[in-house]
Amino acid sequence: MTLIPENIILSVDKTNLTLDYPNKSYMLTAEFLRVHSPSAEVQGHSPDQKVTVSGKKNVAINKIEIVGNYAIRILYTDAHDTGIYTWQYLHDLSLNKDKLWEDYISELRKKSLKRV
Repeated sequence: MTLIPENIILSVDKTNLTLDYPNKSYMLTAEFLRVHSPSAEVQGHSPDQKVTVSGKKNVAINKIEIVGNYAIRILYTDAHDTGIYTWQYLHDLSLNKDKLWEDYISELRKKSLKRV
């Protein structure tokens, strides 16, 4: 079952997105959302094509657009705007954010890439 957030709140500085679900809230940073964009640019067309995105520590969210009744589109300050974040994808990111972030930092180190 897909959980749909009751509220989506963008912080004043546009660097955090809070998703309020019936029993819990999750805060996701713009950087985290950007580097895990569901776009083909980041995810590739197969798992072995996934790109490790670097240099997004200071990215912010310019705008959020609702897509039908199933997703949002996030427009970032680095001009990235092609990812459609379904409710299910956002919920999965929320539930797994610590592990996903740890894996991301590990990938950056392996590839000698930086967040800045």
